[in-house]
Amino acid sequence: MTRPRVLGHVIDAQTRCTHYSTVLDVIAIRFYCCGEYYPCHLCHDQVPAQHKARRWPVAEHDARAVMCGVCDHQLGIIEYLARADCPCCGARFNPGCKLHSDLYFVPAP
Repeated sequence: MTRPRVLGHVIDAQTRCTHYSTVLDVIAIRFYCCGEYYPCHLCHDQVPAQHKARRWPVAEHDARAVMCGVCDHQLGIIEYLARADCPCCGARFNPGCKLHSDLYFVPAP
C-alpha cells in the first residue's frame, strides 16, 4: 500500500513538521474537512487549503484518521486517543498532542 501524501511544512519522512519536531512527533492527521493528511493544525492553516479546518464529529470517531509516521499504520480516532504508542510498530506518540486533540476531533461527551 502506498503511503498517503502528507501536506504542510513536513521536515522529515516520519511526518515531523516545522511546528512540532520532537522525537515523539510522529503522527499525521487526516482532516475531516478535506481528507488530506497534515502533521498539525498549523500546517493545515498555513498551506492554502481554501477552507477552514473542520473537526471529526463524534459519530465518526471510528474513522482511520491518524497515521503513524514511522510505519504508516493508520489508527482510528478512538484507538489513537486511547494509546500512547503505535499498535503496529511501538513508536511512542507525543502525549502533549492529546492536550489539543479538540482541534481535530469533537470531544466525546
